[in-house]
Amino acid sequence: MEGHTLSGVLRKAAGDFPSRRAIFVPGRLDLTHSRLQQLVDSAAASLVAAGIRPGDVVALAFPNTIELVIMFMAAIRARAVAAPLNPAYTREEFVFYISDSESKLLVTNAEGNAAAEAAATEVGIPHAVASLPDPSGPIQLSVSGCQAEADGSASVIAGRVNDPSDVALFLHTSGTTSRPKGVPLTQLNLAASVKNIRSVYRLTEADSTVIVLPLFHVHGLVAALLSSLSAGASVTLPAAGRFSASTFWADMRASGATWYTAVPTIHQILLDRHASRPEPAYPQLRFIRSCSASLAPVILEHLEAAFGAPVLEAYAMTEASHQMASNPLPEDAPRKPGAVGRPTGLEMAILDEEGIPRPPNVPGEVCIRGLNVTKGYKNNPEANKAAFAFGWFHTGDVGYLDADGYLHLVGRIKELINRGGEKISPIEVDAVLLDHPDVAQAVAFGVPDDKYGEEINCAVIPREGAEIDEADVVRHCRKNLAAFKVPKRVFITDSLPKTATGKIQRRIVAEFFVPPAKAPRAGA
Repeated sequence: MEGHTLSGVLRKAAGDFPSRRAIFVPGRLDLTHSRLQQLVDSAAASLVAAGIRPGDVVALAFPNTIELVIMFMAAIRARAVAAPLNPAYTREEFVFYISDSESKLLVTNAEGNAAAEAAATEVGIPHAVASLPDPSGPIQLSVSGCQAEADGSASVIAGRVNDPSDVALFLHTSGTTSRPKGVPLTQLNLAASVKNIRSVYRLTEADSTVIVLPLFHVHGLVAALLSSLSAGASVTLPAAGRFSASTFWADMRASGATWYTAVPTIHQILLDRHASRPEPAYPQLRFIRSCSASLAPVILEHLEAAFGAPVLEAYAMTEASHQMASNPLPEDAPRKPGAVGRPTGLEMAILDEEGIPRPPNVPGEVCIRGLNVTKGYKNNPEANKAAFAFGWFHTGDVGYLDADGYLHLVGRIKELINRGGEKISPIEVDAVLLDHPDVAQAVAFGVPDDKYGEEINCAVIPREGAEIDEADVVRHCRKNLAAFKVPKRVFITDSLPKTATGKIQRRIVAEFFVPPAKAPRAGA
């Protein structure tokens, strides 16, 4: 059973590689796998002493710190449910997420979080502070001003045996088109996911990475942190608790990193820094992984040229405990720029609206099933009925599988631009825009149009030092796109609105540049 729970997988790795590094924070601490496990068991016992019962949800509002790692692992070890939250939320947002998850306890670090604490008070749950002032001692957990002492921690925790069906992680979808939906993920979901990720990238105890993504998001939490720890490998947490381009490569060298994973926005930031302030030398990486948003083939080429490592684009979502497909390592099979790879450890089908599988190279909805896929959204039967039709989980993405089984995404069903009956993939337009030598970042999006129902617009950030105007961009698009796909309007800007995890969501960009009140309405 141990191999079917995330807690068991992590314990096994600690037993197999007790003296190898698990967590490194430059200038602060260096923990082995066995020491990390001791801290987790002690913190889990403190949660039990604080009254946390199996199935209780523990909300975690932290930056990327060692305390967050320990308290996350401790919550699931205690058979509770960890609900990591963005520490930058407003009080109103915290109230929604704490209430919707039905959290029983809020935990923050010693610096505190006024908005989260106010929300916990409003919802009526206690607040705890977790701190590790001395890496050689236990984590200290103070609950509403009282220490939660963990007497006999080994016996307390030994009595709580993790089950594969235990819900371990509770996250929310991004809510791009509606209110965010609650996604419960079990110990089995997470154990299967980290196994799939370890397998495709051949992660071993010799690997190391620097975490650049927030751990309240499934990409950073599962792909970077948990997959590494489950392999006996190590992770580095930046001392500042967040990604910084100015310290990233120094941290990579100091930790002997062999790979990293990031969203395309962060890859672009690193490329921009490389162009203006290159490092004297870059570490020899086995691979660079890109996920959570589409990576244009031209950016992939620039990354490989700049940093001398193969770039593997992957495809993931919260409901699948992260990864669903990935390009393979070069020694295993070819990589295909523009494709998000082959299914990893699950079944995948491209279905039409009647649930009939599409043949190769014919687009339809990407659907999946496997041990890493959630059983359903929390308290949302209507969403579950639609999401699990025909015995498959429906991702909401449009794509096709080629003859070699590689998945090519066309776009989100709700993001496809319908211009007078012509369906336009914004991903295709993005790729053309980014192929312009003076364009650093670009995003295409649909806006309402009186004549066509929808029209295509785009926003473009020029490369540093480059001058570009709307006519320039339109000329480039006309050379490389059918006339109906050429953006009607181009916004030249120096920044694009992003989510807290660095994603660029087309709906948000569209509303930023063309506010709904100002946009013409179809048929108006």
